[in-house]
Amino acid sequence: MSQRQIIQVFEEYQKSRFKFAQTVADLAARPQNLDMLQKAGVMSMLRPLMLDAVPSIQQTAALALGRLADHSDDLAEAVVNADILPELVHSLATQNRFYKKAAAFVLRAVAKHSPELSQAVVACGGVDALVGCLEEFDPGVKEAAVWALGCITRHNASLCQSVVDAGAVPLLVLCFLEPEMALKRIAASTLSDIAKHTPELAQTVVDNGAIAHLAQMILNPDAKLKRQVFSALSQISKHSESLAEMVIEAEIFPAALACLKEPDEYVKKNVVTLMREVVKHTPELSHMIVSCGGIGVVIDYLGNCYGNLRLPGIMMLGYVAAHSENLAMAVILSKGVPQLALCLSEEQEPHIKAATAWSIGQIGHHTPEHAKAVATSDLLTKLMELYMDASSSEDLQAKSKKALKSILQKCTYLPGLEPLLYDVPGNILKHVVCQFSKVLPHDSKARRLFVTSGGLKKLQEIEAKPGSPLQEHINAINSCFPEEIVRYYSPNYSEVLLERLESFQPA
Repeated sequence: MSQRQIIQVFEEYQKSRFKFAQTVADLAARPQNLDMLQKAGVMSMLRPLMLDAVPSIQQTAALALGRLADHSDDLAEAVVNADILPELVHSLATQNRFYKKAAAFVLRAVAKHSPELSQAVVACGGVDALVGCLEEFDPGVKEAAVWALGCITRHNASLCQSVVDAGAVPLLVLCFLEPEMALKRIAASTLSDIAKHTPELAQTVVDNGAIAHLAQMILNPDAKLKRQVFSALSQISKHSESLAEMVIEAEIFPAALACLKEPDEYVKKNVVTLMREVVKHTPELSHMIVSCGGIGVVIDYLGNCYGNLRLPGIMMLGYVAAHSENLAMAVILSKGVPQLALCLSEEQEPHIKAATAWSIGQIGHHTPEHAKAVATSDLLTKLMELYMDASSSEDLQAKSKKALKSILQKCTYLPGLEPLLYDVPGNILKHVVCQFSKVLPHDSKARRLFVTSGGLKKLQEIEAKPGSPLQEHINAINSCFPEEIVRYYSPNYSEVLLERLESFQPA
């Protein structure tokens, strides 16, 4: 056999290996093929190709493994059980940029499924290898490594801490200086995942100068980048007053409010989420957002979206209103109550209704004037319906009840209270009657209206235990009226008259 024939044998073997790896990679891109590939033992066949002397074969084998692992946690676990990860991580430090991108894809595909699979990546030294890739010149390698690190950080604080301890955060911040938009996006997303877990991890992100870089990118026209920027700022702000203040000090408002005019709904949602996380801490931080027009733009936002997109805006109004009478009145004057009433009637999800009921309670519980603003939007009866509805979730019933009771204790607007005299449970009725007993002794017009509207008649029909608070409130109201009027509207008055008629002897 000639030398050329011998070389040809090896060339054909090399071509066959590459063709096999390429074919498997193509097949792995289609979900319907994956079960058959796994049954055929594809993992054990790809493993030696990961160590092949030919770089293109290594890269293609890694791509095939990544696609397999990306599909499901079972396949990702099969990659781990095949003991492929240690070889993959070892090769990351020595191979070319194409292989590094493929290897980082495999690590990402494994890590994304669960904390346990992420821990397998950490245990084999994957985090250190990926952080090393962040110092590569090639932006594609950096992007692939950041993707993988992001999949690890999102699961829990412990995994996140392993990424931080490997020195990833300063290198992630430096990614913002790169011109590639995709790299900026995934770096912002990963920093958001790091900051979300604990105040200490958020502080690490802040200490590495992330806020200033994030603030600069608010004006970037790329919507996907802005989604991640506002998400990261929200995750930093949520933990404490001091972290929220650092975000505010970066002068992101009122520039951030302008983003609520953009078409991308998730940019707008994340801006409103950031506002929610800032205002919840203190009245001072709430006032900062209110003073730059925050309430008005959030109310407009609620009028132009539906479902879970509304949730952060609903809660933001509740947090603002909770702090003080003045801030709650600012929500009322900006027409926040009618908008929340609309949300309560339009939304179907119990958790959104519960959040809305909570926010309404935060607005109405301060003073009679605040309670009247809620009552005039017919929200007392709506809250009562939600509380009484057997199909309402436990949380919705609890929040509706709490909001209703807190508002009732301040409400002196009798037309809003009167519908609650009918078909309500005793634990609510006593609060309603109590409010009537406070107002009627001092308001003759209200007493007259109470009679003509049927309220006094209904009051006489209420069965209260002698000596109970409810009975005392009823007695206090009855004492405001002439005795004969009270008797006239009592349930058995007509029978008494008939008895008197029967016993009456004409002269």
